[in-house]
Amino acid sequence: MLAGDIKKNVCLRIDGRIYVVIDFLHVKPGKGNTVMRTKLRDVQDGRVLERTWIVSAKLEDVQVDHRQFQFLYKEGDDLVFMNNETFEQVNIAANIIDGVGFLKEGENVMATIDAATDTILTVEIPVKVVLKVTYTEPGLKGDTATNATKPATVETGAEVRVPLFINEGDMIEIDTRDGSYVTRK
Repeated sequence: MLAGDIKKNVCLRIDGRIYVVIDFLHVKPGKGNTVMRTKLRDVQDGRVLERTWIVSAKLEDVQVDHRQFQFLYKEGDDLVFMNNETFEQVNIAANIIDGVGFLKEGENVMATIDAATDTILTVEIPVKVVLKVTYTEPGLKGDTATNATKPATVETGAEVRVPLFINEGDMIEIDTRDGSYVTRK
């Protein structure tokens, strides 16, 4: 694959290690060659690396499959998932999952798997999830006029900033990419 063809979530093999493209920027300076600036995440240890390539550079891409898994439970630093097709259970390190604090038991996720070695490279949780507020300070009537927020703990144990009118027991929608409150359900 050429560096000019890089897109988000593409998997590359660099120096024998597999990286996932987190972000990329196509840069065309006034002088010189057009380059691709990329941010890559190592799938084994989660480190982020920044690399720049000339768009005509040849890179080794990794052939991947996408499979659906269901989150079962947490075991130490790993999370246990079940393959929805084969019903096999797989342990996946929590550090390769973005937004892991918003993942509740029974939730389905999409995993990217290296087709050659059957290794799980990344796990994508749904962009928006609905969770129950388990603890927050009580809201007062009429607290909707300002954009003030307060901390709230949801059923997964994660903390979210919510508007003042949200109470314990409310169901709220959360954007898992940045952990922000979207709406009350």
